[in-house]
Amino acid sequence: MPEDMPLNSLGLRKPPSQTRVVVAMSGGVDSSVVAAMLKDEGYDVIGVTLQLYDHGAALSKKGACCAGIDIHDARRVAEEMNFPHYVLDYENIFQEAVIDEFADSYLGGATPVPCIRCNERVKFKDLLETAKDLEADVMATGHYIQRKSGDNGPELHSATDANRDQSYFLFSTTPEQLEFLRFPLGHLPSKDATRELAAKYDLVVANKPDSQDICFVPDGNYAGVIEKLRPGSAEPGQIVHADGRVLGEHKGVIHYTIGQRRGLGIGGLDEPLYVVRLDVDKKHVVVGPKEMLATRTIPVREINWLGDEPFTSRKEWQLSVKVRSTRPPREAIVRPLSDTEAEVELLTPEEGVSPGQACVFYAQDHAEGDSRIYGGGWIWRG
Repeated sequence: MPEDMPLNSLGLRKPPSQTRVVVAMSGGVDSSVVAAMLKDEGYDVIGVTLQLYDHGAALSKKGACCAGIDIHDARRVAEEMNFPHYVLDYENIFQEAVIDEFADSYLGGATPVPCIRCNERVKFKDLLETAKDLEADVMATGHYIQRKSGDNGPELHSATDANRDQSYFLFSTTPEQLEFLRFPLGHLPSKDATRELAAKYDLVVANKPDSQDICFVPDGNYAGVIEKLRPGSAEPGQIVHADGRVLGEHKGVIHYTIGQRRGLGIGGLDEPLYVVRLDVDKKHVVVGPKEMLATRTIPVREINWLGDEPFTSRKEWQLSVKVRSTRPPREAIVRPLSDTEAEVELLTPEEGVSPGQACVFYAQDHAEGDSRIYGGGWIWRG
């Protein structure tokens, strides 16, 4: 294409009609709006929906992101907007890459985040390769995050609407994937703006509620799913105080998470107690006072780095980090130990830091008014 041709809205020097876009469609309002908007702009749109687990069983799971009803909704949007739509069976890939690790991590006393692994190992890996096989120029998703052009290539930035920002779940996106990905909703001021667009295009999903839980755990009962995946995993054991006192019995370590206070079944004590550690080998749920939850030093591994300079080019990086999706970034010093490992020192101790969660790196971009994502890694015990 000639150099003087203006960039289209996806940042390519091609007319929209000659730009093929594969849209990852979950059946929800966000990805449906992306597909409709790009089709309306004249792009060559192809919708792709992933069937991630048993279709028959999924039909009864309302609110699950890839359930049967959602596949049906995605297909209807494609029919309404007149673009091709494919359903791909990724059940085996999803089982091996996401569900099995989720179960094993939970059994190991960690608190996993399977949505990150799904983006990393399924959507932005296998689906992205499928998009290239379909001769797409780019792949678009309904995630609330921004991709911006920087001096050293595309950068990942937080969404304009902090309440919808999904950067925590996308930290493992690689620079190579970022070249190919587009996030058309990241600049919108609110979810209401997305629903207004859905109404504008008269989409059947315009008023569809958002999914709240992990797609294969739609009722939020993680322990119940683990018991089905790993029979016999809910073995009883003791609830033990950090000082060694046995305070009671529990029905399985998988029913507890770090920082939990309610539902311990050990009332009548003078001080409020929290789960401070899960000892899977001994089948102990260890409890203690709130101050025992405070953590200042966090070991992080499997780091995906999105900075302009090599991660190990500095002894220290002054960044902010997020240790749970629901928490704001906190100031920290990130000390590289290798290309993929680091020690993170929080300037203010954080409560309830749990192995299995992600530690995501941010830096405030004062020129843009948002935060740039510098990657992140996985919290482990060290």
